[in-house]
Amino acid sequence: MAEPKKEDDFLDDIEALEEELYGEEPIDIMSEEASEEPSKPASKADPEELAALRAERDELQDRVMRVLAEAENSRKRSERDRREAEQYGGSKLARDMLPVYDNLNRAIAAVPEESREANKALIEGVELTLRELLNIFSKHGIEKIEPQVGDKFDPKHHQAMFEAPVPGTQAGDIIQVMAVGFQIHERLLRPAQVGVSSTQKS
Repeated sequence: MAEPKKEDDFLDDIEALEEELYGEEPIDIMSEEASEEPSKPASKADPEELAALRAERDELQDRVMRVLAEAENSRKRSERDRREAEQYGGSKLARDMLPVYDNLNRAIAAVPEESREANKALIEGVELTLRELLNIFSKHGIEKIEPQVGDKFDPKHHQAMFEAPVPGTQAGDIIQVMAVGFQIHERLLRPAQVGVSSTQKS
């Protein structure tokens, strides 16, 4: 049975292992070199490098802000386009329907006074159709522009078909309404057609 190793034998084994790992001169872990304080941290970054990093950061921040602003503008444009399409998408159809309104009015006006009683049912049918058409117009935001004789001419809503001097009026007064106009929401579909006074102040 092998004898247990003595303390000196263990020390010899440790020294041999140290020589094998570190060479002939083992490191004394208690020496001054081993007990030196850890190296000091590296010096602060170069000011030029810091300035370059700040400039890059600012540039990236500016790009992000621009992208966000463009996205917000794009969202607003899309919302405006959607709203306009909803409000004014039927403008062409509405404009094409205006002659129907005009013809129904002409049909009623063309019936002589003496024949109205005999054609009462027909006239009421046409008037009912006309009212229903106006109700549909109103449902879609289409309103009449119906100036009265004596009103002032407004080029935004009226179209002057002729001018004539009329006593008792002033230049720019409406003297005749030939056809009513229409607008859809705030957009003009057709101006009212009117005659305008050209009478100058005496």
